[in-house]
Amino acid sequence: MTPHSPAEGARTEDAPGEPDLRHHGDAEVRADGAGLVDLAVNVRTGTPPDWLRARLAATLADLAAYPDGAAARAAVAERHGRPVAEVLLTSGAAEAFVLLARVLTPRHIVVVHPQFTEPEAALRDAGHSVRRVLLSAAEGFRLTEGAVPEEADLVVLGNPTNPTSVLHPAATVAALARPGRTLVIDEAFMDTVPGERASLAGARDLPGRVVVLRSLTKTWGLAGLRIGYVLGPAPLIAELAAAQPLWPVSTPALVAAEACSAPAALAEAEEAAQELALRRDHLLKGLAAFPAVRVHGEPAASFLLVELPGADAVRARLRALGFAVRRGDTFPGLGPDWLRIAVRDEPTTDRFLTALAQALDG
Repeated sequence: MTPHSPAEGARTEDAPGEPDLRHHGDAEVRADGAGLVDLAVNVRTGTPPDWLRARLAATLADLAAYPDGAAARAAVAERHGRPVAEVLLTSGAAEAFVLLARVLTPRHIVVVHPQFTEPEAALRDAGHSVRRVLLSAAEGFRLTEGAVPEEADLVVLGNPTNPTSVLHPAATVAALARPGRTLVIDEAFMDTVPGERASLAGARDLPGRVVVLRSLTKTWGLAGLRIGYVLGPAPLIAELAAAQPLWPVSTPALVAAEACSAPAALAEAEEAAQELALRRDHLLKGLAAFPAVRVHGEPAASFLLVELPGADAVRARLRALGFAVRRGDTFPGLGPDWLRIAVRDEPTTDRFLTALAQALDG
């Protein structure tokens, strides 16, 4: 293996234009998905909580004024122990991917897959050539030493990774940082991990440029509000801000960012993450009863990725039985034998497992 070859358990390929990078889990529950139990979208059920709804409702009286992000930006900065100049508020994490694709001028881009497809889609839309590093199911979708080519000057990685639910250790991710390289870490699901133990959101002393993206969508149920943020070196944050339109984040979204960064909200999120871990274990134990269903690696987030023969047909049968799950074949590195399943409360999981038994029987 040459110094620039991927390690065992991973392989690289130039992006061929397929699969469908624009397919997202919400497509599984739109239109004819009415009445389905939603196991396709990874937003926590029962959210936003009442206290957050009240904070958002109170902003309606202020909608005549232009948004002022100063308080929200300061709250996010304090939450992560960073200067305000190292924080950029965005219209969801998706806007951050687009801004990075438009502002950065890399020559050797690597996106580590399977992962959320929007970063690669944004890069390709901006005219960049993308090379994929495909992690192996046999290795539990773990990031192994040497998997990323040395010449890569932009590396994009999810942690914990959607759809694999794998949490890469902080030291493993930090080891990807290099002088002359921009390392982008999508931590949209990090607040579903108790203690956020692998986060690099507060890391400011790594070589090169380390950029962390966060979203408030998953834990707080704010997908329709569109609020996320970027953490990174101040000069790069200033470049990204200059590429934004004026007032890119609405007043309700700014209030959400401020409120969800407060100590009480962080404590609530931690409690939710602890409960989620128990619910995930319950789902894992239930799936273990099906010999055809395989879970690779050690899941750490609010969803599981499973492999089973004929998953496409099983997904269709599950829909007929009232359950929507996320197809896996739109993620690079996977195929038609993969499904992503959101973690829900135990009664919902038990009903799903009963339906899965019927779907597997055909």
